[in-house]
Amino acid sequence: MKTIRRLVYREVLASVLFVAAGFLALFFFFDFVEELPNVGRGVSPYRLTQALLYVTLLLPSHLYELMPIAVLIGTIFVMARLAQSSEYTILRTSGLGPGRALRTLLALGLVFTGLTFAAGDYLAPAADKAAQLLRARYQGRISIGQTGAWLKERQQQSTYNVNVSALAPDGSMQNVRLFEADERGFLVSITAARKATFARGGWLLHDAEITRFLTRGSAPRVERSTQAEVRWKTEITQEMVSVALLRPNRMSTLDLFNYIQHLEQNGQTSQRYEIEFWRKVFYPLSCLVMVVLALPFAYLHFRSGGITTYVFGGVLIGISFFLLNNVFGYVGNLRNWWPWLTAAAPGLLYSLLSLAAFSWLVLRR
Repeated sequence: MKTIRRLVYREVLASVLFVAAGFLALFFFFDFVEELPNVGRGVSPYRLTQALLYVTLLLPSHLYELMPIAVLIGTIFVMARLAQSSEYTILRTSGLGPGRALRTLLALGLVFTGLTFAAGDYLAPAADKAAQLLRARYQGRISIGQTGAWLKERQQQSTYNVNVSALAPDGSMQNVRLFEADERGFLVSITAARKATFARGGWLLHDAEITRFLTRGSAPRVERSTQAEVRWKTEITQEMVSVALLRPNRMSTLDLFNYIQHLEQNGQTSQRYEIEFWRKVFYPLSCLVMVVLALPFAYLHFRSGGITTYVFGGVLIGISFFLLNNVFGYVGNLRNWWPWLTAAAPGLLYSLLSLAAFSWLVLRR
């Protein structure tokens, strides 16, 4: 059995790597073509080498998104080719029964699951952050919309609504505004800073203009002052600001969990980020679903040239899984479904489909 496992593992690994490399090359070309109009523009000259580096840094994110589809197509190709050449029939007579074949592919699927998790939780967030900072260095800053990102934090006797206009290439925040309200909900002060940096235990506001609204007493008044540096104690970290300014699917699972805890502690809705958190948890497990879905192709009867049709069917199945995964995320956010069920539903549906196909083709036929 070691020889059989070694044969299957070698063939599947080579096929999956080939499919993944083809997809990455295709997406690299598309991203590079999309980036070409930005060459020569920006604050600093944005050269072709910077554009190539930026597109290269996006590859880990594409690898994370495409790994389940590559696993499905690569495994279907190997299983169908073994069935077409009657090699799988020989393997079956050598002791490779349905249960043992399923366990063999599941063990290989665990390896792909670990690779997908590592790519999505460690490699892709770091590479995407470096890509965004590289682009901001040559083209300006990182921002969303006209007003930037909004965050909220409750402290002992005050509530702060924080507005960050953009992130600078050096990691600092630009055009920061703090709106402080007391326990009654009345506005107490507004602090506007041209620049803010992250410091231990808080933020360091540079060139801050502070406006205080003093309503207690017989004569309400407004006081204005200017300070070169102001230290503001807060638990809002750089990762939380990055989540608010960048797409949450590019963040690590731990960063998303911390940001969800922060939103819940401050009474803010976290449905979108909870769905994305559970998608980060369940998405690597879809590699297990894909190898199970590919196993029934080994029990089909092929004619000459029929393998191409089945591989194309595998491509359509992979694309449908990717689309269904995104659709469930949007619908679950709109309909306020349970986040874990929204994220797990596509994998559960395709698991049932693969097990049903496996039972019909193997056990009944």
